[in-house]
Amino acid sequence: MQQMWGQIAYFQARFNSELAYASAFDWHTLRGRFFDRNPIDMNSPSPARACGIDFGTSNSTVGWIRPGMETLIALEDGKITLPSVVFFNIEERRPVYGRLALHEYLEGYEGRLMRSLKSLLGSKLIKHDTSVLGTAMPFKDLLGLFIGQLKSRAEATAGREFEEVVLGRPVFFVDDDPMADKEAEDTLVDVARKLGFKEVSFQYEPIAAAFDYESTIEKEELVLIVDIGGGTSDFSLVRLSPERRSVDNRHDDILATGGVHIGGTDFDKQLSLAGMMPLFGYGSRMKSGAYMPTSHHMNLATWHTINSVYSQKSQLALGSMRYDIEDTGGIDRLFKLIEQRAGHWLAMEVEETKIQLTQEDNRHVALDRIEKGLSVDLSRALFESSIDNLLERVRGSVTQLLSDASVGVEQVDTVFFTGGSSGIPALRHSISAMLPNARHVEGNIFGSIGSGLAIEASKRYGY
Repeated sequence: MQQMWGQIAYFQARFNSELAYASAFDWHTLRGRFFDRNPIDMNSPSPARACGIDFGTSNSTVGWIRPGMETLIALEDGKITLPSVVFFNIEERRPVYGRLALHEYLEGYEGRLMRSLKSLLGSKLIKHDTSVLGTAMPFKDLLGLFIGQLKSRAEATAGREFEEVVLGRPVFFVDDDPMADKEAEDTLVDVARKLGFKEVSFQYEPIAAAFDYESTIEKEELVLIVDIGGGTSDFSLVRLSPERRSVDNRHDDILATGGVHIGGTDFDKQLSLAGMMPLFGYGSRMKSGAYMPTSHHMNLATWHTINSVYSQKSQLALGSMRYDIEDTGGIDRLFKLIEQRAGHWLAMEVEETKIQLTQEDNRHVALDRIEKGLSVDLSRALFESSIDNLLERVRGSVTQLLSDASVGVEQVDTVFFTGGSSGIPALRHSISAMLPNARHVEGNIFGSIGSGLAIEASKRYGY
């Protein structure tokens, strides 16, 4: 604990920022400067002791059961979500988080943007360091910085400390690797304890979403929870009813859980490779007739590896490769992108395209930042074709789930969609076609899990 607070003090001094990784006991200052100035009246009867934290790949929330009030706590500018983003602003020597981080990056401040932090869990990177303003920082401490923000901001708004927490987790942090999966969960426990949580427990994210949906129903239903987040697709088959809401042990109501490590960032990656990366040499032919190596484009299309493209080693490899490529137009554009460090900007354009293609058939993307007059038209048809293999794996996971539960497709009453990527039409149609008799319900795509975790926290830790 002392070691963690020593690191916190170090970064506060290093970045000289009021938004640095604040102590859990400094919430009076934070509340007055940055957060809701009208915290709840703690004399209200029976607020829950514990909170629930949904640390998401793209967005995060904190939930807390309070009589007569909304479950989810405002974390940034009155909004319930805090985008899971950290930007280390070099010019002002400070880290910033969430929407402010994205704003400063897009405004052109020099620095390092880090996103999809949850993807570090279960990866080999979590045991290594990364360079932040010339200083080595363990990736594990980077997680601590962001989750510490969730805790301190929630406490600032609540006007109290939280010492007990239920953390959401995907059904599998890592597919087909129980040891790596356990290490990922242990990492989160260690981070949470160093932040001051004395009691830490977990609930599967789709189960949490199920409990949130259960608070709205009027009769018993057999429900397939479909939670498509930024990093994983998770499923639960749960029997829900108004009569079961107050029951503590729901083990017998959970018929099966399953999932696959596919989410919104994977959909972004495939769209980028199919529609954007060919402009930067992806698929180019070498003079030998072979294709140009793809590792640089793969890294550029993957949020947490974008910075590796800027390394001297990577640039030297590209430079030596250029002379062996038949048409150098694409790789020359890649050099321009690297020179401008525009990889995260490009990734955000891809993500925005994915979002718009849920409503539109096409999106025109202007790329004048890289090269004057450069643009590309990306279509929903191209996007759907690029993710077809991923959707097949998602369907396979649902099929396995129903088999594990010994439930026929005709027995499922409701499909409940939640998670930021659950609105992709091809994904919804793909799953809906498997369960033609079930009605389809859309939850709060960013809030259902956090609300369900708060319900679970109140049951486990009381009032």
